[in-house]
Order: sequence, then C-alpha cells, then structure tokens
Amino acid sequence: MDHKGHPSGHLMLITPERVFYAGLLGRPRERCPGALHVYVALRGGLHLSAADGREIHDELVTVAPNVRHTISSDHRTAICLVIEPESVRPGTFEAWSARLSGPERGLFAHRIRSAYQQLLSQPCRADIDAAAFDLMCFGEAWPQRRIDPRIVRAIAQITRFSGEPATASSCAAEAGLSASRFLHLFKQETGISFRSFRAWKRARHLLHFANQDLNLAHLAQDIGYPDSTHFSHSIRRFYGLKPRAIFSGSRDLAIYRSGQETEGAARSDSGDQMFAP
Repeated sequence: MDHKGHPSGHLMLITPERVFYAGLLGRPRERCPGALHVYVALRGGLHLSAADGREIHDELVTVAPNVRHTISSDHRTAICLVIEPESVRPGTFEAWSARLSGPERGLFAHRIRSAYQQLLSQPCRADIDAAAFDLMCFGEAWPQRRIDPRIVRAIAQITRFSGEPATASSCAAEAGLSASRFLHLFKQETGISFRSFRAWKRARHLLHFANQDLNLAHLAQDIGYPDSTHFSHSIRRFYGLKPRAIFSGSRDLAIYRSGQETEGAARSDSGDQMFAP
C-alpha cells in the first residue's frame, strides 16, 4: 500500500474471512452486522451502546455477530476488524472477546494500531489469509472451524455473486440432500441459518465497491437483491447507513481485496458519512 497516494489514511483490506477497516465511523446509528466486530480507537476512546445491555467507553470494544449496537469515537477515525463466524471454531468468539476486554486489551489495542501503521507503510501481500491477518492483529491465529465439504460448496455458491442467486433448493440439490436436511446441516456446520448467512454475505459484498461511482440499482441487482427497496433496507440494518451515504462517504477510501487494490480506490472528497463494515 502506498500511503502517499491516500492522504486521508482511510483504508479497507478485504479477505474472504476477515476485514480490516480504518476510517470514519459516521454518525451513531444502530447497526446489526453478521460478524464479530472489534473496534479500536486510534485516539481517545469509543462509546458503545449494545442491545445486550452494555454501555462502554474504552479504547477497544467487541460486539458478537447479530447484536444490535451503536458505536461512536472521540476521534474522527477508528479501526474496525470483522471476523466471519463460520471461519472459526465454536467458542472462539467468546474466548477472544473475554481476552480482548480483559487485562490484555491495552496490548491488543496497541498491536492492532501497529497493524494499521504496517498496512499504511508496506505493500499489502497478495497471499494474506485468515491466519496471517490474525497474526498481524492478535499475535496468533484463531482456531479454524472444520466444515462439511457439502456446506463448503454451498458457501462458495452463495458467495459467487454471479449468475442466478443461490437458493436453499439449489444448494441442497448440489449437496445431494433434501432442502430440510440441507438447512439443518448448514446451521449445524456454520452456526448460522442459511437465510441469515446469505443476507449478511450479500451485504458484505457491497464493501468491494464502496469507493466506486456506480449505479446503485444495477449493483443491487448484480449482487442478488430483488429490488432497490430490499437493498436499502438490508444495508441500513447491517451498517446503520443508507447505501448512497456509504458510497458518498467512501470516495477517499483505499480498498484492497486480499492484497489487490480495487479500481478507483484513490479518490478525494470524503464527506462525513463513512462507515465501519
């Protein structure tokens, strides 16, 4: 990454199982993303209000998948790490959330801020995977979940985002299972219902295009939304912002997909509606 080309310092590294975002959090609005979020303040502290009853002001806070919350920062820019739930062994989130909120949290906050400086100053490796991401941010790789190969194929079908949208019936047929048996196996293997998983992955895919000048109606159709209303509602639920606000606030965001810079990433005129994924 060439920080000189991105004077704002706003960046987002996207891998299939992780996201590293450094940018503006935007105005506090309730959001409910489908992955574990680790928020780290670059300066000052963060203010978290969560549906699980927590009201926190600290330099590092974690939020479990599918927990409604609002987050704001004392400083304009903050860091947000996204860890996909199907990528880690059951119980990992709980164990790491306890560590990240315990006596070590200051050390972890420092390590994550150092990872941000590393991403700013060094070319992003093309081979970065979940283990490399975890080592960079946490000092050790999180244990990986083992998933039935039939569900692995279904996940690949869901996240293909080309051709016909994946359905439970099409995934079940490819797995050689009845629809009911497939849905049961999918939740058993991933810990998430098929419908919730597909909805989150669809909204997550928008991140790849957030700094581009696109027709949003066409994008919604391309990534599998039936219409613009469903698109807007889903994005607002997961991110707390309308799609247009996300795009208008991401023009100076450098986006890298598994180490490759997205076309048009270096833009100016950021506005104040940036978002945390």
